[in-house]
Amino acid sequence: MTSLHAKAGNPPWRVGTSMCFSPIRDERHAAARERWTATRRRHRVIMVEGPEVQMSFWPLAANARSVARARRLTRDRLAAWGMEEVADVAELLVSELVTNALCHAHGPVGLTLSTMEGLLRCEVEDAGTVLPSAYCAGHDDEGGRGLCLLDTLACCWGGSRTPTGKVMWFELPAGTPSAH
Repeated sequence: MTSLHAKAGNPPWRVGTSMCFSPIRDERHAAARERWTATRRRHRVIMVEGPEVQMSFWPLAANARSVARARRLTRDRLAAWGMEEVADVAELLVSELVTNALCHAHGPVGLTLSTMEGLLRCEVEDAGTVLPSAYCAGHDDEGGRGLCLLDTLACCWGGSRTPTGKVMWFELPAGTPSAH
């Protein structure tokens, strides 16, 4: 697979079992991401709270009201975790991913928010099997800008297939989350 576009001065995008469309701009998050992945494999639970990871999951109905619910859940959870500084961006990007899941896939949708060592990860899982591809939206196009938003605002993002569909995700660096 080839990159969607090359950013000057940045390494090429990584492609593997999960597509990472934007390079990690802060290397210290790589270790946190590895620990997050290992923790997630061990704890496939609704909510995990602890010194290493905080995680929340919500199933979303397959209807348009779920977009507003996802924004509200994101804002409320980030406030509870003391991560208000990234709430606006996270809310916008979650809204975009949930909207895409509802428009382009059928079946259940799930929202997972997790944080570890100052890195917020947001995932939207759906039953669709086609990973999105970016294109340059024209000035008059109603859609087609979501992946550009992810690339601009998230430190890293991507998608991967799951046994039941796919998951799209993004990460944002944030301050140290507060215990609750």
